[in-house]
Amino acid sequence: MSWWGKIFGGAFGFALGGPLGALLGAALGHRFDKGYERFMEEGATTQADVERIQSAFFTATFSVMGHLAKSDGRVSEAEIQLAQSVMAQMQLNAEQRQAAIHLFNQGKSDDFQLDEVLLQFKHECHRRKNLIQMFIEILIATILADGVAHQAERNKLHYIGKQLGFPPFIIDQLIKMVQAQQEFAYQQGRASKTPPQSTLKAAYQVLGVAENASDAEVKKAYRRLMNQHHPDKLVAKGLPEEMMKLATEKTQEIKNAYEQIKVVRNL
Repeated sequence: MSWWGKIFGGAFGFALGGPLGALLGAALGHRFDKGYERFMEEGATTQADVERIQSAFFTATFSVMGHLAKSDGRVSEAEIQLAQSVMAQMQLNAEQRQAAIHLFNQGKSDDFQLDEVLLQFKHECHRRKNLIQMFIEILIATILADGVAHQAERNKLHYIGKQLGFPPFIIDQLIKMVQAQQEFAYQQGRASKTPPQSTLKAAYQVLGVAENASDAEVKKAYRRLMNQHHPDKLVAKGLPEEMMKLATEKTQEIKNAYEQIKVVRNL
């Protein structure tokens, strides 16, 4: 049974306390009193530990997504559609979707406790850097929903990244990477109308390497990105299984970009 099923089945052994527990409890109409004082130890692998992180990831993702969407002064229709798109990709059932919407709306409220939420989320993930990076990449996709990363949104992302151990220059690199992934996916969807050289340039950007990078650098970048976004590894570390499709799509985009570069370079 998944973390979600256990919540509704009454198995609260991994349930969250603290601000994340309060948010999830409000979204579900429950009260979670225990769990916040017991953080994960690095390398812990019990199912209860994983389920605990999954519930924290789900709660933090949609609430901070709502908060970030409002950072430029208003929540755009594109940002709402992006949140709905993420929910659709996750194939949430009716109860999960309702909870996600409730969390998104809580994140938009003026009294949302961003610092406390990020602090607890960081503790729950406990140095699982790839998992936290996936969280940040989902947020980046949110601010890019309307086609541009506004300065207020960048500033907020820099702040969020700093709280989670990602300095501003890393956040800017991730923004460029996510932009490149979106552009590459778009160009692939209209391949017959996109010049091959333009698609190839986007492929290099997806891997985060220059077009004159050595073969060894290209291969290294590809392997690193595949390892960071490997769906099974992320789920084992606490990515909700419902979000596995997001990670799978990312690895496919990375793989497609690499395959295109391989053809040109005869790798």
